[in-house]
Amino acid sequence: MRGLLIVFAMAMAADARGAPDPAAKTAGLPVPRFVSLKSDRVNVRGGPTKDHDVTWVYTRSGLPVEITAEFENWRRIRDWEGAEGWVYHSLLSGRRTAVVVAKAKNDLVPVMAKADAEADVAAKLEAGVVGIVKSCGGSWCHFSGDKFDGWIRQERLWGVYPNETVD
Repeated sequence: MRGLLIVFAMAMAADARGAPDPAAKTAGLPVPRFVSLKSDRVNVRGGPTKDHDVTWVYTRSGLPVEITAEFENWRRIRDWEGAEGWVYHSLLSGRRTAVVVAKAKNDLVPVMAKADAEADVAAKLEAGVVGIVKSCGGSWCHFSGDKFDGWIRQERLWGVYPNETVD
């Protein structure tokens, strides 16, 4: 009987489209939060079961995504371009990564040798470059990747929240 009540409560929490309640926390972690793709092949589905169609497939491990809702072992994610869908939790990693975001399409974003706007430029990155977020202090992030390692302004990254501290 208790199981039936839980199923009924979950059904009542669904919105008009039949999506689960985004406020539900099955992992006990905050929602929303940033994670990354664990695999080179991640199926994104229209809903939180294997019965839902695959709407697209990510083919790059390490890509940052934002978890916007949870339902049992499924996570609704959003990528840096705004695309959303559902993935199985085991295809996600807690490893923090980010995508470089430029102010204008063809701008190069500087990576500094130190967390200081006056420091030497260690690299210049195009928008869309993915790297590992080693730490963030609220305004600068230690960011590294293939052939670069340094400090980047936090607002130039999609994959960390404004003023977020990452250890």
